[in-house]
Amino acid sequence: MMSNKLTFQENLDGLEKIVEQLESGEASLEESLELYKKGMLYLRECNEKIDRVEKEIEVIQKEN
Repeated sequence: MMSNKLTFQENLDGLEKIVEQLESGEASLEESLELYKKGMLYLRECNEKIDRVEKEIEVIQKEN
């Protein structure tokens, strides 16, 4: 699903849309579970990108 490596912003936007859908209360239990799973994938991608950027910043700071 996320194999095309969306940008950080695309993942964040997807996560925000899922949160809105879940908070609306309109999704069935089954739909809510699928939305939750998809949201966790978006969240994982966001966290991994943040981790990579933090490590890159550390390398840059050590070089200077």
